[in-house]
Amino acid sequence: MITRRDFLKMAGTASVVGALKPDFAFADVMNTFSEVNKLPRWRGFNLLDFFSPVKRGPNDRNASLTTENDFKWMADWGFDFVRIPMAYPSYLQFDPKGDPNKRITKEEVLLFDESAIERVDHLITKANQHGLHVSLNLHRAPGFCINAGFHEPYNLWRDKEAQKALYAHWEMWAKRYKGISSKLLSFDLLNEPCAPVDMNDQHTQKPPVDGAIYRQVAEGCLRVIKEQNQSRLVVADGNGGGSFVVPELTDLPLAQSCRGYYPHYISHYRASWVWKNPDDSPAVEWPGVINGETFNREVLQAFYKPWLDLAKSGVGVHCGECGCYRETPHDVFLRWFEDQLSIFTEHQIGYALWNFRGDFGILDSKRKDVKYKDWYGHQLDEKMLQLLQKY
Repeated sequence: MITRRDFLKMAGTASVVGALKPDFAFADVMNTFSEVNKLPRWRGFNLLDFFSPVKRGPNDRNASLTTENDFKWMADWGFDFVRIPMAYPSYLQFDPKGDPNKRITKEEVLLFDESAIERVDHLITKANQHGLHVSLNLHRAPGFCINAGFHEPYNLWRDKEAQKALYAHWEMWAKRYKGISSKLLSFDLLNEPCAPVDMNDQHTQKPPVDGAIYRQVAEGCLRVIKEQNQSRLVVADGNGGGSFVVPELTDLPLAQSCRGYYPHYISHYRASWVWKNPDDSPAVEWPGVINGETFNREVLQAFYKPWLDLAKSGVGVHCGECGCYRETPHDVFLRWFEDQLSIFTEHQIGYALWNFRGDFGILDSKRKDVKYKDWYGHQLDEKMLQLLQKY
């Protein structure tokens, strides 16, 4: 385990990938200097070490924590990016005692747990040592998460107290990592903002957040982050669950992050958190007709056009999540995903697969229609890996 002292020592001097300078210019991170997209075309994976509010330690056999080998394989296969979506209770003193649905109180929302945060330090450091850029993301924030199944003590979009708590979390992370270059670390403010009609119903309607309110929250986060490091690279997810460009943010020093889940019929085929009854998920084909709608590469291109235009306008764009649940027929998935990745690549937009090991991943996805290759005790989806490497 890398200690807090060791981590800060590394941040104050240098790392394997280069010098860590607190005065690193924001423009320097745009090291591809693409005329199409200001952001580098980072390619990689989401890591779920802190995705659950239940703390996961190194001795937890069910934790599926990222290993040194995982980072080595990512780098060896040509990837350079990881995103860490975090449920904020995972790094608090809050103890759900194995119950992810245990209610958190307002009094517990700012009780940070140094030992848990040091594990975040460790993950970031290991990724950087293997040449991977890290995007630190709040998947569940005080007062909001796109997923249901637990109760928040307030609503981020309505309650000032919740917004102040969110700012306090980003202030803590910004102070902690103020000396780390944006070449190595960026902040992704909030996963997939939306305004659920019922915060406690996973299947409720989730329309976009009011743009003015989203801007207000983003500005509050930016203020506390930039007070620590003016050049920190900060990303805002698209509105409506990551689907839509946020015009209210385009004049702010923010990149924006889209999603590679269109159409959801394919990406989330038979996924229980999308379909109350997975049997209601319509049969999928690509290209083809799904639930009475025609889908093909041209339709996909039209859907992403606002994002492609945003990149051309000078706002950096990255796809923070993409991929396909394990129930989608593999041949359909690969045809659809190639069209999606080719569109992103033509416009120099990078991506992060959800996830590395697991239901969406290239390792241990448990798909029933894939001939896996044994990979040091893991099951490797070679066709999927080859497709990712192609783009």
